[in-house]
Order: sequence, then structure tokens, then C-alpha cells
Amino acid sequence: MKDNVIPGAVVVVKSGKQGNWTAAFGTRTIDTSEPMSVDDYFRVGSNTKTMTSTVILQLAQDGKLALDDPIAEYWPGVPNGDRISIAQLSEMRSGLYSYTFDPQFNATLDNDPQKVWTPEELLGIAFAHPVNFQPGEKFEYSNTNIILLGLVIEKITKMTVAESFRQHIFEPLGLKHTSLPAATDSSIPDPHPQGYSFGTNVSTIETFALPAAEQAAAVAGTLKPNNETNSSPSWAWTAGGAISTAEDLATYVKALVGGGLLDDKMQKTRLDSIQPIDPADPEHAGYGLGIARFGPHVIGHDGQIPGFMTFMGYDPASDLTIVICTNLATVPSGEGSALVLLKAVLPLFYSADALGRDPAAANTTASTPAAPASSAETPTPGR
Repeated sequence: MKDNVIPGAVVVVKSGKQGNWTAAFGTRTIDTSEPMSVDDYFRVGSNTKTMTSTVILQLAQDGKLALDDPIAEYWPGVPNGDRISIAQLSEMRSGLYSYTFDPQFNATLDNDPQKVWTPEELLGIAFAHPVNFQPGEKFEYSNTNIILLGLVIEKITKMTVAESFRQHIFEPLGLKHTSLPAATDSSIPDPHPQGYSFGTNVSTIETFALPAAEQAAAVAGTLKPNNETNSSPSWAWTAGGAISTAEDLATYVKALVGGGLLDDKMQKTRLDSIQPIDPADPEHAGYGLGIARFGPHVIGHDGQIPGFMTFMGYDPASDLTIVICTNLATVPSGEGSALVLLKAVLPLFYSADALGRDPAAANTTASTPAAPASSAETPTPGR
């Protein structure tokens, strides 16, 4: 944490073989002694995507939609909407431009951090750009996909996505500290840390890595990160707007991967949908119906949003759960902060051979506005 300027972290490990362990490290606020708490709330960023896709799969399970339905059946004006399926949106294979790469969008986030965005505004930004490729052609992470799925949920259920999450995920699992706040609510429940990010939204469109001189200054403590705690997350909505605690995430990810939210057939469909992000490197990382694989063993998701980063993973073969929550988005080198810590945790449970190529380098799912990953990482698109 010190080497990467991570102010604070909460880590949960639950192992059927080695017992359970939860600990908090560091401080809630930089340059203070206020300690982190295991009960702290965090913005969980793109882990929200798993919730959105879970409700979509529940609707498919109940016969209220089909995964091969074109999005045009539910929302007009989507480029290639007659050929993009619900499944392709969830699997990040639609080809739609992610609004979080748009320069003017990022400038607005910097200049007006309290702006309340509507889904229609976000789609308008996305659809003003040409598609990046034809539906199903390849994997490319796009927040636009999950905004569309949120609108599908509301159209079919006739209720807010927040209410759908509550009824179909949070209450059944007893997640009393997890929510999707209203777009107008930029607060975080107490207790919570302050959340920090280096750089601006505009400066991180191409890379989260700071210039070399700024990296050195950040590590030395002379360059401080920005406090993003109360910036509006409305732009992330169903792609990244949820709030939770480490313990709730641990309960949730075990059900997400191990079962409990879908029937057996749909759960198998979900897990079988995971495909390599890079077909030339199938063991590194994979993505499916709102679910990610980190290396050969651990399945779950991560989430990065200005101020915070979270990782949640479960290995059904060994009954191992790992959750990491931090109050820094990316470290000065550009890597997701929770993934930096994950690299320290995984070797305690897996041999180097079992880990294969570094799974924690696969920042598959960052939800912060938008940097592509380095060549060593999987494509990370954006806020």
C-alpha cells in the first residue's frame, strides 16, 4: 500500500480450508490517522454490472425476454439495434461506442462533478459516434451496453432498477448494506472513507498511468490525489453506481458464481458464457454474461470509479472468496489499486504454476472514465 500510495483498504478472505479473515488497513483520509473500518461503505463501480446482468438473466429465466432478442425490440435508435442481442450487450460484444471515452463527456465530469446525468443523455453521447465493430465480432468493454440493459429492466418490470436489485438480489441474499442510490444522491452512507483519484477524467482517457515525473512525486507524497468522494456517480448508473461493504460483496460474489440467484440451468448458461478476452491467451482472463474470470480459477468482477476500487472473486473449486476494497481508484503507475493488492493475496492460495499468467493484471472491468489497458493487460474501457 505504501509503495503504491493506497490510503486505505479492507480485505475479506473466506476459505473453506483455511478459515475466514477480515482486516482493515490504512486510513480513511490521507495525511490523517483516522483508521479504515471493516464496516466501511464503498462505491463498487463495475461490480454493479453483475447485478444488472443478473436481473436480466432472471427475466430471461422467467420468460419475460430472451437472451437472443435484439435490443431494438426494447429501445429505439440503437445503431445496429436490430442485430445486437441482449446477450451481446451483457457479454461486451455489441460493438457500441462507450460514452465514457467521449472527450466532452470527460470534460464535463471534470468541470461539473455534481451534474446529474440521465440514461438518455449517456446514450445520446454514445450513439453520436460510429460503432466500433459489428455485433459479436469481438470483446470490447462498453458502459453503453449496461445502460441499455438498465433501461430494458425498467421497461419490462415497470419499476426502477434500484427496486429490482432490492427485490431480486439484495433482500434474498440479506445484503443490508448494498444499494443503488438515486441519480440525485451523491452521498455515501456512514461510515465511509474519503475516495481519491490521481489525474483528471480528461487526462486519463488514454491511460491511467501518470507521467513519470508525476508518478515519482505521487510516491514521494508531494503530488496528492483528488478527493472524489462526493462526485456524482449518476453517469455510471447500472454500469457502476452501486454502494456496498466488503462483507456484503463477499456474500454476493459467492452466490453470483456458486449459485443462489439463478436456477441451475441459467447459472450454467452464465458460467458457460465466459470466453477469453484475448483468444490468443485463453488462460489469462475471460468475460461472459456480466461476469469475469481472473486467471484460471477465480471468477467475479472488479469495479473502478473515481475515488474507489473494489474486487470480488470466488473459486467454486476451493470455496475461496476474496474481496478487496480501497479508497483510491488507480495507483500512480495506472494499475487498479485493488488489483495491486490482489497480486499479494493470490500467491497465498495458489502456486505460481496454478496462477498461470498474472490474472491480477487483467483489469477487465474498470468502470472509471476510460483508459485502455497496457499491452500486458486486458482491454479496460472506461469509466
